[in-house]
Amino acid sequence: MRDLFKVESEEHLQHLNDGLLKLEKSPADAGTLEEVFREAHSLKGAARMLGLSQIESLSHRLEDVFGLARKGETILTPKTIDVLCKDLDNIKKLVAEAIAGEPVIEKTPELDPAEPAARETRIEEFRIETIRVETRKLDRLMTEIGELKVLLNQLRHAAGEDISKLDLVADALDDGIRSIRLLPLSTIFSLFPRMARDLAREKSKEAELTIEGGETTADKRIIEELKDPLMHLVRNAIDHGIELPPERKKAGKPRQGSVLLKAYQTATNIMIEIKDDGRGLDLETIRRVALKQKICREDELAAMSPAQIHALIFVSGFSTSAFVSDVSGRGVGLDVVRANVERLKGTIQIESTAGKGTLFRLRLPITLATARVLIAAVSGLKVAVPVEHVQTTRLLTRQEIFTVEGREAIMHDEKPVSVVWTADILELKTMKSEHGTQGEKIPCVILSLGDEKLGLLIDALLDEQEIVLKPQSPLLRRVRNVSGAAILGSGEVCAILNPQDMIASARKKHFPSPAEKKTEERKRKTVLLVDDSITTRAQLKRILEGAGYEVEQAIDGVDAYNKLGGRHFDALVADILMPNMDGLTLTSKVRKEEKYCELPIILVTSLSSDEDKKRGIDAGANAYITKPAFDQKVFIDTLRRLI
Repeated sequence: MRDLFKVESEEHLQHLNDGLLKLEKSPADAGTLEEVFREAHSLKGAARMLGLSQIESLSHRLEDVFGLARKGETILTPKTIDVLCKDLDNIKKLVAEAIAGEPVIEKTPELDPAEPAARETRIEEFRIETIRVETRKLDRLMTEIGELKVLLNQLRHAAGEDISKLDLVADALDDGIRSIRLLPLSTIFSLFPRMARDLAREKSKEAELTIEGGETTADKRIIEELKDPLMHLVRNAIDHGIELPPERKKAGKPRQGSVLLKAYQTATNIMIEIKDDGRGLDLETIRRVALKQKICREDELAAMSPAQIHALIFVSGFSTSAFVSDVSGRGVGLDVVRANVERLKGTIQIESTAGKGTLFRLRLPITLATARVLIAAVSGLKVAVPVEHVQTTRLLTRQEIFTVEGREAIMHDEKPVSVVWTADILELKTMKSEHGTQGEKIPCVILSLGDEKLGLLIDALLDEQEIVLKPQSPLLRRVRNVSGAAILGSGEVCAILNPQDMIASARKKHFPSPAEKKTEERKRKTVLLVDDSITTRAQLKRILEGAGYEVEQAIDGVDAYNKLGGRHFDALVADILMPNMDGLTLTSKVRKEEKYCELPIILVTSLSSDEDKKRGIDAGANAYITKPAFDQKVFIDTLRRLI
């Protein structure tokens, strides 16, 4: 009964959610009012059947309100819609508790180095546990399985004549099972309109989310894994992309911003686009942050195209926010998006124009079971390159390779394209001088990823084939330049190259001398830690020293201010509530002195309201981290980014 109620209630709640969003725009829409009235009534009946009185009561209240509106006896105002949305959220929680058989408890992370809290508030896990299948599909599969069993019994007698039939049946089974796993993207797209509406109201913005292509189908696992990346991108578009109404009016735009979530399918891929008409990405800001956070050197930035500079926002820890808090400016989110998309064997690209908007384009495989690849030999090993990212292959002579701005390149389509020795990128033992001697031709695979191209120089091009992808070990999940592995017919294990990583590695590739390595070693930084609690000081000191920092402690603001004058510190980490001089007063006092104007200051405190955070900003702090949501990794990442 729980399983049945779970499936039924999810459908009713989703339809009610969609209906409320429609009624917010058209409160008197008779068709929608009739639909939501019916859904509330059905949910009430299902809850009553199972004796779930609280769900029944709330559903009955929804039914009453929709009934009055349907008769024209009341008008659904925005305030009423807000109340109904809260009722719906309460019903969802009660349904979850009824299905689980116990209360749903939200856990708050505590301050512990031993066990770091979650990196950020996690969106609830999204798993598709049931699939509705047309009976004709199951009938067809049963027929094929019957045929397969008959053929297996007969195989010993007539192996030769049945091999082709066996292939046909196996192919039909494969196609049938794959088709059952294909679900419309509306399965996940339907989660976002309510979220977008609530976020826009929370941020005092006007924004509308439009969805196109929800009927496009994708493998069940792809849909499950897409929830977090798409949630991040839609939230990012509204939170950071769409401007406030006065800003939009000043820029000559409509007060209401637009966000488009669109899906479509090509011959080889599923494409998903998230497009907004907001402020767009600022190239100069990204360059400045990349230099400040030591993500790139000036000479590397100078050689980058706009698309390459835009891609820097996917680097872990990158943030253009001037102030860091528990929910923004921490540099988390977009790097997670890229990691999740790559885990699905996909890629993500950005197109943006300052002042006009931003487009994120996700390219995903139709299936995760197999892939078409080129098999190449590199230093005695076999590697695979996904064909969807191969523009062409060529044979080169040494004379065709020239140097431009310190990098090797060739001419392709009348433009210079960088080339790299694949063995060097993969850090395999080989020498460039071994290739292309005495006029020997060098095979080159030219990768294409959006506007970016790269030539991979290899030892030999061996084959093109369809391979079965194997699940990647957690130990190898983020090995640079490799997205997975496959077992070839010969029994050999073949690494599948990650084109996006290969292009990024080629751009950054540099072989420093031992002297350069020594120069680049980070000097040990010194942090002044201020807190009146000896327990908190001990915990934070252990975290900081474990991350390689030298720590000096102070017991209050007065003690800290005196110690600042005695030696150089690279950062100040302070509590707010302290005797003699609190953290806000200390921060303000420090900022008034010119010699400390660039000193990074991080406030770590139990005060978590928006007003408290604003006071921290006004005092001159660079980051504000609350103890109830303390995350050791976020704390250290924030400190490293600031100094």
